[in-house]
Amino acid sequence: MHPAQAHLLPDLATLDREVTECRACPRLVAWREEAARVKRRAYRDWDYWARPIPGFGPPDAALLLVGLAPAAHGANRTGRIFTGDPSGDLLYATLYELGLASRPTSVVHGDGLELYGVRITDPVRCAPPDNKPSTEERDTCRPWIARELTFLRPTVRTVVALGGFAWQAVLPALAAAGWELPRPRPAFGHGARVTLPATDGGTPLELFGCYHVSPRNTHTGRLTTPILRDLLAEAARSAGL
Repeated sequence: MHPAQAHLLPDLATLDREVTECRACPRLVAWREEAARVKRRAYRDWDYWARPIPGFGPPDAALLLVGLAPAAHGANRTGRIFTGDPSGDLLYATLYELGLASRPTSVVHGDGLELYGVRITDPVRCAPPDNKPSTEERDTCRPWIARELTFLRPTVRTVVALGGFAWQAVLPALAAAGWELPRPRPAFGHGARVTLPATDGGTPLELFGCYHVSPRNTHTGRLTTPILRDLLAEAARSAGL
């Protein structure tokens, strides 16, 4: 199924299945499959997932975390978002510390990890070269996350955008799913917080900005474990968790 048809899908489980079959962006398809053929030495015995990555977490989540895209030898290998790379090591350990995950480590799809009230997703579902999807690829992929947000709308109360790319990518998806964006559009920043009214008069959504959990940010001290923990704890409180 092409992402443009995502609005036809009846539920989140069907969307998660359909996402994994997407081949809409030729450059991303070629790269994710090439990364699976030319494996890192540490993973030469792995059978890579090498497909788009669906969201992870319960369908009635109150808190949604939005990243950037799968890592070529992380989620593209393991089949689960933020799994098998340093970014995920930090994120899942912090969620566990906050009581939002069943275990502090994330190894592979099917390892028993559960999230409590939290779902994690990406605006781009395939691993991109140099971790840099193009604007066209981001926009082509947008209907997946917009439909995902539509299914989550009855329960989701808070969204955390992990990085400026996620912030910019999720804003139009939130608008498509039924929340009102302020004008001018809010700027990204760590700790930024914006209330988005529901267009139908329903419960508003709280949008938080957070530095991405990438090694680039953690190795420079821009994002530390306490800083991440404090922001995710605030976001969880906002979501009622």
